[in-house]
Amino acid sequence: MSEPVMYASSETSLSAAWSRAFLTMSPRPSRELSPFVVSIEADANGHPVEDGDLRHALDACLEADRQQSVETVAKTIFPQGMWRRAKGDRLKLYKDYIENLPDFVSMEPDLNAQGLYFARLIGYGTNHKDGTPLEHLKGRLKEDGNQLEFIIKTCVKGAMRMALQASIYDPVRDQIEARQHFPCLQQVAFVPDFDRNTLSLNAFYAMQLLYVKAYGNWLGLMRLGSFVASQVGLRFDKLNCVAGIQKLNGSRPGGGDLLDRLTDLARASIDESKGKPMTVEA
Repeated sequence: MSEPVMYASSETSLSAAWSRAFLTMSPRPSRELSPFVVSIEADANGHPVEDGDLRHALDACLEADRQQSVETVAKTIFPQGMWRRAKGDRLKLYKDYIENLPDFVSMEPDLNAQGLYFARLIGYGTNHKDGTPLEHLKGRLKEDGNQLEFIIKTCVKGAMRMALQASIYDPVRDQIEARQHFPCLQQVAFVPDFDRNTLSLNAFYAMQLLYVKAYGNWLGLMRLGSFVASQVGLRFDKLNCVAGIQKLNGSRPGGGDLLDRLTDLARASIDESKGKPMTVEA
């Protein structure tokens, strides 16, 4: 295995952020980037900036390789469709999600066997398959384990920013075997700036798979940041994501015309973006 290489970039577009990392790793897909740091700005309304053509091309490659779509991955972190249907009522969002958790798990029983990220954010003290309370955490968690609700209620000017973080990893549930596939996302931390009226989100991954997960992960995280910002009266500003190890996916994605189109669009996405890398070593 080649020596890991550090990577850091700052971008004004989600698509450009993914594209730059993808093109950096594609020539030598076995190389890991470690540590991997990316900062992605939101637009003036707190939403991610995307290149629709690039995303569609990535989804086409993922479908051909029998992988989850970008939207499916993003929904594991924040269920944008459910939030839209809740019409601004976050308590309804929480309730509906936990009630439907068994159905969400059954949709991908292998991939979701250890849980879903959003479920741990709003129901840390619940069983990851059926939403029932966990005995070892019963009565010990603020807001019944709804970490997002605790953060939203705590996020006021003068609050201790150390309190504005949420955990995903739970040793009791997760230190069960060496080959553990969930959770790669370990922790999220929200950083308000009341002088600028903004909120940023820091996310920490032990390992991330760039080709099959990263775009959807970053999209879901930016939506999560936008949701929390909207509930505390701030504008979502940016996502800062750190991965201890970034892998392409162990091997190149399937080749052919689909990959050629994705690669061409990745280059175009970078050319069209105003974002400049802080440091990129490859």
